[in-house]
Amino acid sequence: MSGPVYQMVEAPPGTPGAYEPRGAALALWKCKAPELVVAGPAGTGKTYACCQKLHALLWKYAGAQAVLLRREYKTLIPTVYQTLRKVLGPTSPVKPHGGEHPQWLDFPNGSRLWLAGLDDPGKALSSDRDFVYVNQCEEISLEDWGVLCSRATGRAGNSPYPQVMGDCNPSVPWHWIRARQREGRLVVLESRHEDNPTLFDRGEWTPLGRSTLETLDALPGVLRDRLRHGRWVAAEGIVYSVFDRAIHVVEPFPVPAEWRRVRSIDFGFVNPLSVQWWAVDPDGRMYLYRELYHTGRTVEEHAAQINALSAGERIEATVADHDAEDRATLLRRGIGTVSADKAISPGIQAVELRLRPAGDGRPRLFLFKGALVERDESLVALRKPVCTEEEFSVYSWPKGQDGRPVKEVPLDVHNHGLDAARYAVRYLDAGPAFGPGSAGAGGGVTARAPAGVFSRTAGPGGSPFGGPLRPPPGIFGR
Repeated sequence: MSGPVYQMVEAPPGTPGAYEPRGAALALWKCKAPELVVAGPAGTGKTYACCQKLHALLWKYAGAQAVLLRREYKTLIPTVYQTLRKVLGPTSPVKPHGGEHPQWLDFPNGSRLWLAGLDDPGKALSSDRDFVYVNQCEEISLEDWGVLCSRATGRAGNSPYPQVMGDCNPSVPWHWIRARQREGRLVVLESRHEDNPTLFDRGEWTPLGRSTLETLDALPGVLRDRLRHGRWVAAEGIVYSVFDRAIHVVEPFPVPAEWRRVRSIDFGFVNPLSVQWWAVDPDGRMYLYRELYHTGRTVEEHAAQINALSAGERIEATVADHDAEDRATLLRRGIGTVSADKAISPGIQAVELRLRPAGDGRPRLFLFKGALVERDESLVALRKPVCTEEEFSVYSWPKGQDGRPVKEVPLDVHNHGLDAARYAVRYLDAGPAFGPGSAGAGGGVTARAPAGVFSRTAGPGGSPFGGPLRPPPGIFGR
């Protein structure tokens, strides 16, 4: 069976199966480089163009094997897979296997497209592939990209050339995508809004195009630079400039039951409510292993979810923002809280200290990959951070009249998860707590240990975070 006919240019509007790539999308179709990324602002048609090319390659080369990935599988189905379904069309003979969450798609000519996340690639990367497409590849690491390139070397042998391609929004100037481009190992095609015919047609902006640009123009600072203008920039005066995803974001692992665990909460409704679960290893390192980050839900709704997610865990304390009504709502649901230390400057310094390498060369604060339980699609639509990890690259200091950062109080934006992280750090740095709230998932109102009862054990190099926090023998009577 033959596949769709792809007319590359001058296809009459409405022609079935016709696709008319423009700009970077057209260059994408013509490029056979082993490594290829289409980069550009939000809404330029990058994902649609990559899905179109991948679809065409699988029809053109019978028996070809390809993989479509995102960093996490759970974000693939509601995003790029929906774009792929539009490309396939309602009458496509391509058959998905696995219901609403398919693992692969079979083409009538023997080609197969695997769907996977790098968090659980399974069979998708178990052998050689002809083509690999990574959606939002700025979210993955250079090591991940290297693994994908090792799976598309031509050994599969079903196409005249192998290719690993991706699409991305611009990120920081020192991102590995830019570094690999400068080394000459990666072709980067720059996409623009004019490339998308639904936004810009016959030399004019469409109503959707004008609406899209208005939304992007309203974004603050660095997000506007990246998602509206396609610039690879860092926020000038980033608060946590020491944060490095390659170092501080780690693969998840089973958290030992004996490790300390605390929760931290920054309340919100119009803005995201952030709930974080932190585990602390015997050397005092913090790991964010679970996170809620969502708008438009009441504290009552969040409380039920917090209890369900915490079932079976021993939560020492829940450190929360000071809103009395919201804390009372949590208490009615069995979630007692400790008032957070909200001092901004000392809190930022404490987080910064944990992000920096200690005497053993390792930092004392980490985030699990995939810690986010559920992605808020309304934040995605507004091009705002969807988790704490994404806040690190945009939380910044205000600028003075001379244009330089004023490092006194950061801008009160894109800081909901980082505020919750600050609360957790200040609580843990103050020393262990004890009392009725230290057992059970509810985490009742927890008493604080008297000052000086607990002492820190200095680690290598004299780091205050280098060793475990040990109470005097017999203090708990256990």
